[in-house]
Amino acid sequence: MKTKIQEKFRSLFGEDGQLYMSSGRINLIGEHTDYNGGYVFPGAINFGIMAEIKPNGTNKVKVFSIDFNEMAEFGLNEEDKPKQAWACYVFGVCRETIKRGGKVEGFNAVFAGDVPLGAGLSSSAALESVFAFAINDLFGNNIEKFELARIGQSTEHNYCGVKCGIMDQFASIFGKKGALMRLNCKTSEYKYFPFHPDGYKLVLIDSCVKHELASSAYNKRRESCERAAAAIRENHPDVEFLSDAKRLWLEEVRDKISQEDFLRAEYVIGEVQRVLDVCDALERDDYETVGELMYQTHFGLSRLYEVSCEELDFLNKLARKCDVTGSRVMGGGFGGCTINLVKDELYDDFIKAVKEKFTAKFGHAPKIYDVVISDGARKLQ
Repeated sequence: MKTKIQEKFRSLFGEDGQLYMSSGRINLIGEHTDYNGGYVFPGAINFGIMAEIKPNGTNKVKVFSIDFNEMAEFGLNEEDKPKQAWACYVFGVCRETIKRGGKVEGFNAVFAGDVPLGAGLSSSAALESVFAFAINDLFGNNIEKFELARIGQSTEHNYCGVKCGIMDQFASIFGKKGALMRLNCKTSEYKYFPFHPDGYKLVLIDSCVKHELASSAYNKRRESCERAAAAIRENHPDVEFLSDAKRLWLEEVRDKISQEDFLRAEYVIGEVQRVLDVCDALERDDYETVGELMYQTHFGLSRLYEVSCEELDFLNKLARKCDVTGSRVMGGGFGGCTINLVKDELYDDFIKAVKEKFTAKFGHAPKIYDVVISDGARKLQ
């Protein structure tokens, strides 16, 4: 990828620029907790987006995407928004940096990525983060790292039409090799935890399905959580988000909310605690407990939150049968991936079983991605 980018940059612009890299992400545990003010537990991975960039002395940006085989050129004012959807991410980062008082001038860029698309690994956050980090470095803006993550998030909100949380951009910017990060979505406090699963592999099984419904179903679950939190707040005024509530407090309002709202809230309150329990387990290198908590999360997402689907439940049950240490649906649900913690000696048999049995049942093969926890946004030497 690096050679391809460097050759293209030189052929287009006749000189060399500076290389930067940012990563996609996984979330080990802590699903649907972000908008409930709870914890998420992501890490950057060994798939990412690399860009070569150099200021060009004009007020125009020229950026070439190797993956789309397309050039975009645009100015730096609001009315200069490019037509290409992929280029809006780069434009949005420029505009959001300028809004924060940062200096942005014209530059040339070439980028490419190896983040698997559609697998829920946040290729868009990796793209935003690599340009936010690079622009900050090239133009000496000294914008602090959390604000770089917010620049990516605001780009999604204001230029790409996605009202995302902060987790993806946070992981892309703050990722550290050999560590996962517990982020408190209410206070923005974060802490690194060691992740050295010696004797285990972290593998994603991509079902290659995405069921329709996802966005409307997502909104319905958000509303359920908000109704449950409001009911609890009547008895406990300090409850701002569902993550502030205790299980006992939910029980107090069982007859005041629908059964559906109760189940959604029950999952979220349990999941907030599971993130904390996983952190404790990692500090004592107890990966068996981590795995069991992952299975509990899958059960909650499937039965209480109801965001799983037949394919993901099949993969989760198959993981249990193959003695996989931990497995759960990762991401919003209704399709996508399971994330699995697999002992090295069981890995080959598990992957063989997954390919054979999933294909036999659903008529198409899943995709397999081995992931390693890696560094986030950085300048390459």
